Amino acid sequence: MKTSIMRMGNITVVGLRSIARNKLRSFLTALGIIFGVACVITAVAIGAGVAQSVSEMINSLGSNYIMIMPGAATQSGARIFTGQSTLTEDDATAIKREAPAVAYVSPNVRAAGQVVAGELNWGTSVQGVDIDWPNIRSWNVEEGGFFTDSDVRAGAKVAVLGKTVADNLFPNGDAVGSIIRIKNVPFRVTGVLEKKGGSMMGSDQDDMIVAPYTTVMKRLSGQQRLGMIIVSAASAEQVPDAMDQIDALLRQRHRIPPGGDSDFMMRSQEEIAQANAQQVKMMGNLLLGIAVVSLAVGGIGIMNIMLVSVTERTREIGIRMAIGARGRHVLMQFLFEAVTLSVLGGLIGVLIGVGLSKLIEEIPKWPIVISPMAIVISFVVSATIGIVFGFFPAWKASRLDPIDALRYE
Repeated sequence: MKTSIMRMGNITVVGLRSIARNKLRSFLTALGIIFGVACVITAVAIGAGVAQSVSEMINSLGSNYIMIMPGAATQSGARIFTGQSTLTEDDATAIKREAPAVAYVSPNVRAAGQVVAGELNWGTSVQGVDIDWPNIRSWNVEEGGFFTDSDVRAGAKVAVLGKTVADNLFPNGDAVGSIIRIKNVPFRVTGVLEKKGGSMMGSDQDDMIVAPYTTVMKRLSGQQRLGMIIVSAASAEQVPDAMDQIDALLRQRHRIPPGGDSDFMMRSQEEIAQANAQQVKMMGNLLLGIAVVSLAVGGIGIMNIMLVSVTERTREIGIRMAIGARGRHVLMQFLFEAVTLSVLGGLIGVLIGVGLSKLIEEIPKWPIVISPMAIVISFVVSATIGIVFGFFPAWKASRLDPIDALRYE
């Protein structure tokens, strides 16, 4: 037992001396592992950050969210998107009345224009919605209040500002009760929405104004049809039922025959999440693939350098075997050196990977989530690479004939 401990101590000392004696070569050997581990940690951190960011953005759409949008129409046997909506206010009313799985419904129309408040102005979009909109989008009013059902029925010129619009038009925070002009039409501000942040497409969700859809249709857009109907199912489990009920109801209302193509389309929150998750997964796999290639290249570099080291130290190996060292001792000696280089490279790579992830989070402001599991796995993989790629050179060294090794020049 004591002899084994002394032998392991001797292997450790000799191995560390050999690594220290060739500092530059040792560093260059470990460089592939360093870059590989750093790439793995950074790639996983970026992928996890993007996935979390997308998840938060999708959740910010609202609770059990369903979008009903104009679809393609059949003209002369061809399916084309005409850009003309077939969705009406009566459709929205019918969905609310006749679809039991639906909790909230809001028509949606959109207009854009320059908004003026005193001497300040701001270009933004105006969303025409109903009173259920805050419940569908899970979006609270931070200051003041939302407009009422009587405002919608009367087509009142009232508006609720997104946080970005409020900050630019009313930097002193006195938006509620003020008058703004949208396309030269005066609107009274009833409230300011809480800050929501960016959307899935990277746009600012807070850069908008919300007003009664009846007002937007009559005063701003001149549209007779709805651009969209947004719906919230009664629960997450009832989203499929809600979509089936809406589909059957609108097909009946739009007189679409059985088997005929719909002139509308629907997207649920879950479908949006799945589509984005697939894109995020593809990007993550691409980044991880690049990182794995970097690790493989690093492992090959270790094997090449260790083979060179075996050739350079052939006479040393012969002397050690001549004075009693066995093949397994030589194998352990070179295997120790390879694993040590891999582990040291892994440690440095972890530090660089974490630092690079933090740098990406601070400078480009990308979402980053550093995974402790990714760090552990990267470190274990780097040690494994040392064993796998270092074994052949170590085995080759252990198989040298002592007499031939002593004669080697």
